[in-house]
Amino acid sequence: MRSLLLAAALATLQAAAPSPEAAAFRVIVHPDVKGARVTRQSLADIFLKKTPRWADGSSIEPVDRSLTSTLRAAFCRQVMGQSPAEAQIYWTKAMHEGRRPPPVKGSDEEVLAFVAATRGAIGYVSPNRALPTTVKALEIQ
Repeated sequence: MRSLLLAAALATLQAAAPSPEAAAFRVIVHPDVKGARVTRQSLADIFLKKTPRWADGSSIEPVDRSLTSTLRAAFCRQVMGQSPAEAQIYWTKAMHEGRRPPPVKGSDEEVLAFVAATRGAIGYVSPNRALPTTVKALEIQ
């Protein structure tokens, strides 16, 4: 009985604890983008360029990280349910159809600069990165 209670308590604690990847990245957008939340599916569709426009009709401009970035690996796993290599295969096929992948930036600073300077832009940065007033964070639902 005691071990059963201990197992139940441990399971409850594990369920309540955030996953190790829960705060692996922070999604940011240009401040003119309306709204404060985005669903994981919408985010995946944006970065796969299946959704090219925001709800107001303006163009969405996603910016990605390099294939070797740990942020990109976490983003691909958590948002798209695939590895960066699988995402690269997707883009290799899409480029044969004339579609271009999002531009790639190598650092948080580069992503922040791109998003701040590009209307409709969306990207992701390190979870603890202080954000300037030139971008805003989106909550993932």
